[in-house]
Amino acid sequence: MVDSRVVWGLGVCLLVLVGGVYAVQSGLFYQLNPPDPDSYDRVTVTAYDENGTELVSVEAQVADTEPKRFLGLSNTSDLGADEGMLFVHGEEDSYGYVMREMAFPIDIVFVGADERVTTIHHAGVPEGSYENTYRGRGKWVLEVPRGWTNRTGVDVGDRIAIPQAARTASG
Repeated sequence: MVDSRVVWGLGVCLLVLVGGVYAVQSGLFYQLNPPDPDSYDRVTVTAYDENGTELVSVEAQVADTEPKRFLGLSNTSDLGADEGMLFVHGEEDSYGYVMREMAFPIDIVFVGADERVTTIHHAGVPEGSYENTYRGRGKWVLEVPRGWTNRTGVDVGDRIAIPQAARTASG
């Protein structure tokens, strides 16, 4: 016969394991233990039109780990006209972005592995915690103040030069 303490012990272990998986998958872990704002590298990202003419540069924080990508701009109260966040993924793929607890509208610019803009979304402040998922294909995603792409002329097909320091995801 199985000892009831063993059954209870296994039950508790299973409960802790399931709770841990939920905390990581739901982002609760990242919300309880957010990345240090000073731990983000910063890079200058430059956009060029299809003729190679420089359009604009932006100073971007690099979100190259899962916790940084999950948190995104949620803990940011606003962005300057030439500031943004560059999300780095391990490979080009289809991704969905939400505006979790965002306080201001943004442009979401998906950039393929060839550094070409594939999709641009003009995202407003959500009425709920986040109401829309903005989808696109890319290896990088650049979030900048809403209207940045219109103001600067950045469009689908233009090139976003990604600095070496932001070419690979850390985790």
